[in-house]
Amino acid sequence: MTAPRSGDPSGTSPPASAPVLPPLRIGRRVIESPVVLAPMAGITNRAFRRLCREYGREGTALGGACGASSLYVSEMITTRALVERNPETMRLIEHDPDEYPRSVQLYSVDPATARAAARIIAREDRADHIDLNFGCPVPKVTRKGGGSALPWKRDLFRAIVGAVVEEGGGRDIPVTVKMRTGIDADHLTYLDAGLAAEQEGVAAVALHARTAAQAYSGAADWAAIRLLKQTVTKVPVLGNGDIWSADDALRMVEQTGVDGVVVGRGCLGRPWLFTDLAAAFAGAPTRVTPTLGEVADTLRQHTLYLVDFYGNQEHACRDIRKHIAWYLKGFPAGSTIRSSLALVDSVASLDELLAGLDRDAPWPGEPAEGQRGRAGSPRKVALPEHWLDSRELSEEHRRSIAEAELSVSGG
Repeated sequence: MTAPRSGDPSGTSPPASAPVLPPLRIGRRVIESPVVLAPMAGITNRAFRRLCREYGREGTALGGACGASSLYVSEMITTRALVERNPETMRLIEHDPDEYPRSVQLYSVDPATARAAARIIAREDRADHIDLNFGCPVPKVTRKGGGSALPWKRDLFRAIVGAVVEEGGGRDIPVTVKMRTGIDADHLTYLDAGLAAEQEGVAAVALHARTAAQAYSGAADWAAIRLLKQTVTKVPVLGNGDIWSADDALRMVEQTGVDGVVVGRGCLGRPWLFTDLAAAFAGAPTRVTPTLGEVADTLRQHTLYLVDFYGNQEHACRDIRKHIAWYLKGFPAGSTIRSSLALVDSVASLDELLAGLDRDAPWPGEPAEGQRGRAGSPRKVALPEHWLDSRELSEEHRRSIAEAELSVSGG
């Protein structure tokens, strides 16, 4: 595929300077561009990861780097569903033949199930990297003590992390942790959890600098990322939150001293952000400014990759619908075409609608930049009853979480 054209608005590109950051080391894995694609449910499937990888490689070429461009993590996988070999879950952990490192994110509230899932991944050679989810703020997860609620229980957190690190270690599979700052402003957990994860042998720690109560609202607290970096000193620390552009990523590094960044909503409808990020961290000034025609070509390619992923054109078209507004953000596409694209049901109908766009329309600049995806609003976090009474796991909670994963759908 052909990447959108790159360059600065003046049409000239100053020479690249020295790299901003060295390659990111996750255990023995070396990630040339210190960027991680955050797991996003219903988004970071094999099709989208393929698209992002292709653009990431464009960026490493522009920046003069080589090798693995970034680390692209799968959707969140429930450990119970993996252990039970749920068919959809087994499909979600599949990777492209050229995908390396193969990365899987696991969700668990039970150390024994987490260990069993990690053992499957290790013994069956299903991934080269495991990330553990302790950041999900979704009520159906937190009300069972999972996701961003779990680090509050220090013993449970250590038990899960330690079990997965031990299983991964036998096959040289590094384990990382992704978390939030805490449940809410009065119940912060990130410093304790970061140190505990480091002591249990993780290869890196990533912090989304919002609480579960914030969900995706408000501003990410980059000062918390800086403090975590100052506290966790033996393994890389990665920052996540409010990275909408390569310049945002550079500012985060400057302000926090992190070893790399994790990008989520910023790449929605904009996989070429990985081109920008790879070039920026390599010290190159180049940024991608696609025309509407180039965006349309990318949208179409994304759809074709989804057809391959699902093996079903209709399912692929239903999936691509949620990406339409993100791809067209800021462009003069017109309400009629936008609404028709949101109902597209075949590649042929997609092609017909895309043909009606003004392919020469230039990158709109500011209107296409900034926040993508829903921010939501602050809320009270759903938690198990009496969850906040103690930092240690009670027998009552120990019994209740044994069934917690059953309420989180496979994958």
